[in-house]
Amino acid sequence: MIKKNDPIFLAGHKGLIGSAIYRRLIFHGYKNVITISKKNLDLKNQAKVFNFLKKNYFKIVIVAAAKVGGIFANITNRADFIYDNLSIQNNLIHGAFKNNIKNLIFLGSSCIYPKESKQPLKENYLLSGKLEDTNESYAIAKIAGIIMCKSYNIQYKTNYKCLMPCNAYGPGDNYNIKNSHFFAAFIKKIIDAKRKKKKQIIIWGSGKPLREIIFSEDVADACIFFMNKKTKETLINIGSGYERTIYEFAKFIANYFKVNVNFKFDNSIPDGTPRKVLDNSVARKYGWFPKINLETGLLLTYKDFIKRQK
Repeated sequence: MIKKNDPIFLAGHKGLIGSAIYRRLIFHGYKNVITISKKNLDLKNQAKVFNFLKKNYFKIVIVAAAKVGGIFANITNRADFIYDNLSIQNNLIHGAFKNNIKNLIFLGSSCIYPKESKQPLKENYLLSGKLEDTNESYAIAKIAGIIMCKSYNIQYKTNYKCLMPCNAYGPGDNYNIKNSHFFAAFIKKIIDAKRKKKKQIIIWGSGKPLREIIFSEDVADACIFFMNKKTKETLINIGSGYERTIYEFAKFIANYFKVNVNFKFDNSIPDGTPRKVLDNSVARKYGWFPKINLETGLLLTYKDFIKRQK
């Protein structure tokens, strides 16, 4: 159990999930949440990370820091995605172990599962088949983090948990058209179309792949829930059960904002994994459930998007 005054190190507090975790920790009354900027600590620098963890006592480390992006970013920055993510997580996980920090939460993504896996995706499907090529570098890094945490738990009796959410969205997202995830990109494209009176929006790929999405603060609450829960599993899926095609999400956002546009599909961009919906039964067994519906989540995300445009 993590007490309200226990020192918590949150790595990646500026990102989509990290910023949500920070807000929810404060909301739930945790009074000693420690963060540090990239400028002051390069998480890819092993010596600096080890020294930071040695100088400061933490009851738990939460690894929300990662290099992330949508399909275009994953395709064009493969080397960066595998090197940066391996470096960050290795330094934090091994650094925590070296400094006798028994509790750690490692966050990843549903893309760790095989491309052609049975659905919904159960935790034991990990490493049961070939990965989707477009995000292979990111997925392999995250899989390495999971196996690392599992290995430390087995060999050293640590309490390192790996939470794998489905596609997340929410305040603090990246709305860069080329590098963002699809949901954030649609918000920007559709709001821009409304402002500029555009009649057509491009959807990358066929629009047919199915995606499950979850509001970032639901992921954050799952993090807080499981850091205070004893589990026998190292890997736990964090899903919402809310699944639609890429095209259906685009139509939903357009209808929500009353934007009348046509959608054109750019089939020169690959679709990625055809479907990846998570089996949430392990998380539900322990009593965790998502709470934010899509309409509420979209409104909160839109307000954040508008604020960032000013």
